[in-house]
Amino acid sequence: MPPTLASLVHHSALKLTVRAGEDRLDVPVRWAHVSELADPVPYMEGGELLLITALKLDAEDPEAMRRYVKRLAGAGVVGLGFAVGVNYDEIPGALVEAAREEGLPLLEVPRRTPFLAISKAVSAAIAADQYRSVTAGFAAQRELTKQALAGGPEGLLAALASQVDGWAALYDASGAVVATAPEWAGRRAARLTADVERLRERPAPASSVVGGSGTSDNDDRVELHSLGTGRRPRSALAVGTAAALGTAERYAVHSAIALLTLTTERSRSLQAAEQRIGVAVLRMLLAGEPEHARTVAGDLYGGLLDAPFRLIVAETVAVSSVRIAADAPTRVPSAAALAAAADTNGDPLEALTEVVESAAARSGEAVLVVPERERLVVLAADGGAAVTACGEYAVALEAARTREQASAGDEGELVVGVSAPVGPIAAAAAYKQAEQALSVARRRGRVYVEHEQLASGSVLPLLADDAVRAFADGLLRPLYEHDATGRGDLVASLRAWLSRHGQWDAAAADLGVHRHTLRYRMRRVEEILGRSLDDPDVRMELWLALKATTSAE
Repeated sequence: MPPTLASLVHHSALKLTVRAGEDRLDVPVRWAHVSELADPVPYMEGGELLLITALKLDAEDPEAMRRYVKRLAGAGVVGLGFAVGVNYDEIPGALVEAAREEGLPLLEVPRRTPFLAISKAVSAAIAADQYRSVTAGFAAQRELTKQALAGGPEGLLAALASQVDGWAALYDASGAVVATAPEWAGRRAARLTADVERLRERPAPASSVVGGSGTSDNDDRVELHSLGTGRRPRSALAVGTAAALGTAERYAVHSAIALLTLTTERSRSLQAAEQRIGVAVLRMLLAGEPEHARTVAGDLYGGLLDAPFRLIVAETVAVSSVRIAADAPTRVPSAAALAAAADTNGDPLEALTEVVESAAARSGEAVLVVPERERLVVLAADGGAAVTACGEYAVALEAARTREQASAGDEGELVVGVSAPVGPIAAAAAYKQAEQALSVARRRGRVYVEHEQLASGSVLPLLADDAVRAFADGLLRPLYEHDATGRGDLVASLRAWLSRHGQWDAAAADLGVHRHTLRYRMRRVEEILGRSLDDPDVRMELWLALKATTSAE
C-alpha cells in the first residue's frame, strides 16, 4: 500500500497532529512538497501533501484562507501540513475553519519536526511500496509461468484472476471466448465480443479499457489486450477488476500477456515444420499409403485418421466470372459467420484458413490445412467444428453475394467443394469428389457445394456449360437447317419420340401424325446425322443435346 495521511500521523517520529479532515486520512500521498507561494496550484499535479509555514499568507484572514484552501482542494492536494512555532505559534483559526469547511485534512507539524523528515518518510514509504509491488510482481510471474507450463492457458487464466482479484478471459482470432477464470465470468466475457473485434482491427500490440462506470454491480473495469506479434492479433486477453490495477497487478497482467503470446503465437519455423508434415501426410493419403501417412502424422494429425473425415478443396475465382445462383441456399448464417464474412480485406483463402483453424482450436480438434498452389486443401473431422464453421462461413458469403455483387476492388470470390465422409484408404477418391463439387460450385455460381448434393440434385443444370451448348448446337444444327426449309419437323419429332422411349404410337399421337410418318422422319434423322437411333449412347447424346438447347432458349 502507498503511504497515506493516516500512516504519517501514526509515524511515531513525526509527531503530527490532526486539526481538520479527520475522516479523510486514508487518502494515498503521492509526494510531500514544500511551497510558500500564495498560489502554488500551478505547480501541483494532485495527490501531494503540501507543507507550509504561511510565510507569505495572511493566515488570519478568513476570506483569504477560504479561497486558498478551496484552490488547493480543487487541484487535488490531499492534505496541508502547517509548521507551528515558525511564523505562527499555532495554526490560525481562519485556516482551521477553512480546512474544515472544505474537508481538507490539516496536520499540525511541531517545530522540532523538519519538513525534510516528512519528505523522507513519504519517499521511504513510496519506495517500500514499489519494492513490495516489484517483489509481488516477480512472484506472480513465477506462479503464472508455473501454471502456464502445468495447466496451459486455462491454468494461467486462473492464476491471473487470483492475482488481480478479478476475472480473466481469453479470446481467439474471431473474437469468440476460448476460456475464462473463474467460470462464472463467461457471460461477462461474451458481452465484450464487439470490443474485441474492434481491438483486433488495430495493429498489435493494442489495448483498451471498457466499462468501469460504476453504474451497476457487474460494471467491471475491463482491460483488453491483443496477443500476437503479426500484422493482425491472433487472440486477445480481457482482465476484469473492480478498480484500476495497482503496480503488482500490472506486473501480473504484463507477464500473462507475454506468456499467452508465447503459448498462442507459434514461431514461424514451427508453423513451417507443421505445414511440411501436413503436406507429407496429405500426399501419402492421396498416393494410397494410409499406414505411412498415419506414421508420419503422429500425435499432430493422427487423430484425424482414426475417424471419418472430409476433404475440402477451396480456390478463388475472378469477380467477373461470378454469377448469382438461382438455387443459392436460403439458410440464415450464424452471427459469428456473418462477422467473419464481413471482413473482406485480404486473401479469401487466408480468411477461410483462419475461420477453420479457429473453430478447430475452440473445440480442441485437429485440422490439416495445406496450401496447394492457388488452392487450399483442408482435411477435417466429419461432423466436427471445422467443417461446420466452413459451411457457415460459406453460407454467410453466399448471403452477402445475393444482397450485393462483389465490388471490383475484391481480389476474388471464394468457391468451396467438400467430399463425402471417408476413411484414410479412400482419400484419393475423396479428393476427386471435392474437386467435382468445386467444379459444380463454379458452374452454378455457388460458394459451397458438398458432394452429396450432386447426387440429390439434377444433371440438367450442368448442361448450362458453354462447351455443352456448343456440342449440342453442332450436333443438332443439320436437323434445324432441314426444318428451316419447310420439308418437315424433325427436331420436334425426335424430341417426342425420345420422350416416349421410342414408342411409335404414343409419340405419333403426341405429334398428331401417323406412326408411318414418324418412322419416315426418324429414318431421315439417321440419314442426316449419320447415326443409328438403335444405339443407346446416340439416343442419350441426342436427348441431352435437346435439353441443352431448350435450356438456352
